[in-house]
Amino acid sequence: MTDAANKPGAFENPGVEERCAMLKRVKTIAVVGLSPNPSRPSYGVAQAMQGYGYTIVPVHPIAREVLGARAYPRLDLIPLSIDLVNVFRRAEHVENVVDECIGLGVMNLWIQEGIVNEPAARRAVKAGIMVVMNRCIYRDYRRYCA
Repeated sequence: MTDAANKPGAFENPGVEERCAMLKRVKTIAVVGLSPNPSRPSYGVAQAMQGYGYTIVPVHPIAREVLGARAYPRLDLIPLSIDLVNVFRRAEHVENVVDECIGLGVMNLWIQEGIVNEPAARRAVKAGIMVVMNRCIYRDYRRYCA
């Protein structure tokens, strides 16, 4: 594992090889907090991942469609099998996303750069979910996996 903080017991992300292996396995990414606004980071990152061949499923409480794909207000309403949940929500909302992932049996969770909720991340790992936190999925994919 890498990315250890300076404090003992801090959450550590999987290493580069593990992250790339996960990104090569997954096909469908549910993006929680995917904004329909093209100027938002979630839009640009999801659009780039869509360009790399991933199926993007927007999760947004009021949007009907983002990036040409139907949007859903919650993960449990998505009729497709989800390989990875990518989170663009504030840290205090990550607990609920983890609850949904555990309930749905989602095995991969990517919490975007700038979003840190260590208790939620540790709980997800304890439930058997591979968690990457405080890293940009697009940047990692482009830099290490493409």
